[in-house]
Amino acid sequence: VPTCWIRPLEVGQSHVVDEVTVTLLDSNHCPGSVMFLFEGAFGTILYTGDFRYTSSMQGEPLLRGRRIDRLYLDNTHCHPRRALPSRQLATRQAARLIRAHPHHQVVIGVYTLGKEALLVDLAVEFSTWVVVSPWRLEQMRLLELPDVFTAEEGAGWIRAVDVAEIRWDTLVTWNTLHPTIAILPTGRPVKVTHPKIHPIPYSDHSSFSELCEFVKWLKPCSIIPIVKGDMCQVYFQKYLSSAPQVLPNFQVPKPLPESVQQQSQRRGQDPTYLWKRAARHSAPQGVVFESPEKYTEKPEALTGAEVPQQQHCEPAFCSKEGCTCHRDEEEGKEKLSGDDPGAAGAAAAVSQVPVSKEHFPAGFAEQYLLTPLNVLKQNSSQTFDKLVQDFFRR
Repeated sequence: VPTCWIRPLEVGQSHVVDEVTVTLLDSNHCPGSVMFLFEGAFGTILYTGDFRYTSSMQGEPLLRGRRIDRLYLDNTHCHPRRALPSRQLATRQAARLIRAHPHHQVVIGVYTLGKEALLVDLAVEFSTWVVVSPWRLEQMRLLELPDVFTAEEGAGWIRAVDVAEIRWDTLVTWNTLHPTIAILPTGRPVKVTHPKIHPIPYSDHSSFSELCEFVKWLKPCSIIPIVKGDMCQVYFQKYLSSAPQVLPNFQVPKPLPESVQQQSQRRGQDPTYLWKRAARHSAPQGVVFESPEKYTEKPEALTGAEVPQQQHCEPAFCSKEGCTCHRDEEEGKEKLSGDDPGAAGAAAAVSQVPVSKEHFPAGFAEQYLLTPLNVLKQNSSQTFDKLVQDFFRR
């Protein structure tokens, strides 16, 4: 994602973004993970994302006593049969397993991000380096974790590898070189394919009992599960607040400038229709993963496109130095002022010939077609009004 589209927000501080107050809270998941607290005309919404509840969250002043209209809840382990120990207990379980195999090397399967605390705790417990790949070592340094990681093969007898490497054939290969056990830290049920693969119930997601404790303390008005297809609300009905919730209304209409409203009414059009139409032409819909820069720097869709010849330029839109649009317009008037009807017809025919994009006023394309409406309005509401009016005149 280009940096121009990223808005950095500090954790624990409230920020106002487009008339909505947003606050980031630590979610106790992987490094950098946060919960989002939204406050606005739609009420108060807490989106946990992936999170692991701890009782220390009850000391968060931004949540203590706060009315929550909607709670988007991480329901990964939302089932009474999903009993999970705390991460501290799971770490001790992994340590006991390692002590039971004193002559074995240990391989731990991890994802791209997460389980770093487990690796650090085991490295400190057994006074050994944790061997990782060079790219993962750089990642650990960027996360500013304790200096217990190395990319030097053989420097330590605990290794962290991608979880996809924990399978039958790799265990066979590793054990031909040296006795090896593999640890899979996960809260999900897994199928063991080799006797030396040991799942450990270590999870970065909340257990069922932790979810119940969290909802009972927070008392939201309603719950929406993040993991689709798992309707777990029935388990929390008795913990919900009886207060009527504020129903979110995300389509709050914004008033149009008075000049645009008047012009629209004169033409017999609903002014909100113009606003919706303009927004539909310029604003991306949904989540767009492609870089917007490739459309703003050199849009291929417009390269070589032909547009009608403009009859005149306007100073507000024409940004080319030494523009000759006004001079060309005067010359055209002089030629058409003669008595030769053939000349007038020829001039009219020429004016209808499509021309290249180079003759189109660059200011209009840059300021309107290739710029989000909200940015234009922030920069200059007057220019924004004029651009919208000119766009619908054409």
